Amino acid sequence: MSNLIRFGVSLDKELLKDFDKDLSERGYQNRSEAIRDLIRERLVEKEWEQENGDEALERMAVLTIVYDHHQSDLTKTLTDIQHESHGVVYSTLHIHLDSDNCLEIMVLKGSAEMIKKLGEKLISTRGVRHGKMILTTTGKGLK
Repeated sequence: MSNLIRFGVSLDKELLKDFDKDLSERGYQNRSEAIRDLIRERLVEKEWEQENGDEALERMAVLTIVYDHHQSDLTKTLTDIQHESHGVVYSTLHIHLDSDNCLEIMVLKGSAEMIKKLGEKLISTRGVRHGKMILTTTGKGLK
């Protein structure tokens, strides 16, 4: 017996038309997979909204920062911050964008509180020109 359940959804005709157009543009083969992805996305958001009291619940994030590596001591400062959080920084990729700018991509793993604090600290470091954090999940519990 399958765990697959079928259910009906009522939508405004124009809303469904817009949804189908978006799915086609994004390469979805059918509505079911798109709806599953939307549900999973909401569950990941909900995971991040949960109280931090459950330290056993590990979360993941990807942090990107762009900075001018010529700025005095900035590279050292960023490296020091990452070393202080070696339990949260899972992996780092450093890319030289041009003669002035570098991009660092960090995979972070830990509690929501630790990840958010580290992300905010790195992004707000003087000399970081742009930073963005994408909150995601370890995938545990997602179907």
